[in-house]
Amino acid sequence: MTHLCLRDPHESRVPWLSYGRPIRVTQVRTRSADSTVATAVMRLLSNRKIQLVLNGSFGLVLLGVAIVSIRHFVGAGWPIHHADPLLVTCAALLFLAAYAFKAWGWQRLFHASERPTADALAFAGGAACVGGIALPGRVDDAVRIAVVKRYPGTKAGIGTLGLSLLVLGMLDNAALTPMASVAAAGSSHWTTRAGFALVAAAGVAAAAVVAFLPRIVRIPFVSRRRFGRWLAEHTHCTKKEAWAAWLLISISWSLRGLAVFLLLNALSMPGSYVLALAFLVASAASAALPIAPAGAATQAGAGAAILVLGGVGTADAVAFSVAAQALVIVTGAAVMLLIGSWQLALRLRASRVARAAAAAA
Repeated sequence: MTHLCLRDPHESRVPWLSYGRPIRVTQVRTRSADSTVATAVMRLLSNRKIQLVLNGSFGLVLLGVAIVSIRHFVGAGWPIHHADPLLVTCAALLFLAAYAFKAWGWQRLFHASERPTADALAFAGGAACVGGIALPGRVDDAVRIAVVKRYPGTKAGIGTLGLSLLVLGMLDNAALTPMASVAAAGSSHWTTRAGFALVAAAGVAAAAVVAFLPRIVRIPFVSRRRFGRWLAEHTHCTKKEAWAAWLLISISWSLRGLAVFLLLNALSMPGSYVLALAFLVASAASAALPIAPAGAATQAGAGAAILVLGGVGTADAVAFSVAAQALVIVTGAAVMLLIGSWQLALRLRASRVARAAAAAA
């Protein structure tokens, strides 16, 4: 009897057994942890013409948004033009310090051998915040990865950066847990209380995942799969480093909460520190939406809704929310300007030293 069989192209040719079935010896292909898609993206982004197009498009978008914003504020007036300038300045400085602590916390999530500098991570945070004016929600993570990857001296790969952002988001949720609990306790509406309780529960769950992530990747059920092997290869955050990162990120969010409280008092608006925390938690929770029209607009809308529920007038709530979001964006732009100027000064100094050394030789 003749036996017919469709052989797999990766299957070795072996003799048939007496009962009519072959011994199948399938060759296992070994692939690196980074997928071919990431490699293709890197090749595309390394093209000089593509870089010019992307940078030019991003610059034009930001320029257009800046022109529209300036025209709006010239016609309608700055929402906080009657605010106390001293308190507004203090709030801006607190937002600026929050960027630094967030960068230090994010830095803890990398292995020491490929850890980006804090200025690279702070610059990426500022770029993502400024880009959130027009970019849809969650696209700011792609901006962070692109900025850090292109920053001088970065050794971390795309996979490591992506996983660090995922862990960073979970640590953000964990850092918001105490604030969400306080906001839930001080809320008078059962809907907002349930929402803040849900945020707090999600923060606890996220903290547990981060704490046990090194053990999770060693579970046989996980390690046998391709994603599990990728996760194990890119997981460099120990429990000690995770707790240090959580502490720094918690300080960052606390500084932001204090800045919002100062802004409320700068405008002499009826509010307390609990309301400021509720505003901050609602804005941050809205940023977790997978699809949103624009990150800044979504956060401003969520914050305004909480203020209205807290007894603030609708017009005042919208004006304050827009002003607070604008102050955060201006602070992010200031972070980019300061770090960019510092890097430019370092390059000019290195160029002068190189020319002096060449002239002396």
